[in-house]
Amino acid sequence: MHNYKPPLSSQELVNQALQNPIGTPRLSVMAEGKQNVVIICSDHTRPVPSKVIIPPMLEEIRRGSPNCDITLLISTGCHRLTTHAELYEKFGCEIMANENIIIHDCDESEMINIGRLPSGGTMIINKIALDADLLCAEGFIEPHFFAGFSGGRKSVFPGVASRKTVAYNHNAEFIAHPKSRTGVLDGNLIHNDMLYAARMARLDFICNVVINAEKEPVFAVAGDLDKAHIAGTKFLSERCQAKATKSDIVISTNGGYPLDQNIYQAVKGMTAAEAAVKKDGAIIMLAASSDGHGGEVFHKTFKEEKNLDRLLAKFLATPKEDTIIDLSQN
Repeated sequence: MHNYKPPLSSQELVNQALQNPIGTPRLSVMAEGKQNVVIICSDHTRPVPSKVIIPPMLEEIRRGSPNCDITLLISTGCHRLTTHAELYEKFGCEIMANENIIIHDCDESEMINIGRLPSGGTMIINKIALDADLLCAEGFIEPHFFAGFSGGRKSVFPGVASRKTVAYNHNAEFIAHPKSRTGVLDGNLIHNDMLYAARMARLDFICNVVINAEKEPVFAVAGDLDKAHIAGTKFLSERCQAKATKSDIVISTNGGYPLDQNIYQAVKGMTAAEAAVKKDGAIIMLAASSDGHGGEVFHKTFKEEKNLDRLLAKFLATPKEDTIIDLSQN
C-alpha cells in the first residue's frame, strides 16, 4: 500500500463511506430518537486517523439526534491507559474540549457478563458500551497475525472487554490453530468469538479505513460491522498480498510509530517475517520501542525461562481459562 494514492482526499473518502453505508441506513437515520450514543475509538497503539473519522461521525449522529449524549470510549483492550497527551494527538483540541471521552480499563471499568462465547469463554463487556442505545466504532483494517484482520468487530472484543474475556480468547490452542493466521477469517476461532461478541454487544455501525505507509486513508467503509469490514478486507487483500520468497535473512518492521512503540507490538512484524524466512534463518526486527517492552508478564516470561521448547510446551499445556494475558505475543 506504500505507493497507492486514492482519487479522493482522506476526508472525501470517509465522507463518501458515511454517505453510502454497507448493510445499514445512514448513521444520521440510525441516530433518530436515540439519546445515549457511544463511539468506540482506537487507543494510542493504533494509527487510526481519528481527526478525519470522528468529526463527520459526530456530525451525522447530531443531524439525526441533535440533543443526544455522545461518549467516545477508548478501546484500550488490555493495553495501558491512553495518556492525556496521546488523546490530544489523536483527536485535536476541539474534540478534547467539547466531547465526553472515557478510557476503557479492562480491570477497573464497570463490566457486564452477557453470556458465553462460541468457544466457551465468558463474555464480559464494558457497561458503557452495553448501555448505549446506538453503539458505533471507528477503526482501521490491516492484516492481523492471529485474528486475520484488525478492525470491525475488534473494537468491542478485545477493545472494550474484560481482561478475563480477552485472555481466554487469546489462548495457545486457538493461536496455534492453522486458521488463526494473517488474512484468514473463514474458520478462524478467534475471529468467530470476536464477531459473536460484537453482535451480542449490538455494535450497530462502524467506520473503518485502510491506510498507506504515511498513515493516510486510502479506502474507507462504513455500515454493518461484518459486511462493511469484509468489503475493507477485500480491498486490502487485493493490494497487499504477495507470495513469500524464502530467504536466509529477513528484515521486518511494524511500519513505524505507533505500531512499533514497544517490543510486545513488534511481534506482529516478526510473524510476517516468519512466513518468509528459511529454516534456521534469521529475522532482524526494527522497532523503536519508545514505550519499552510493553507488557510486564511478557517480559517476565522470557526473563525467567530461557529454554524456548519448554516455554512453548508450557503455553500449549495451559488450560484456556488459565491463559496469561500476554501469551498471544509470547
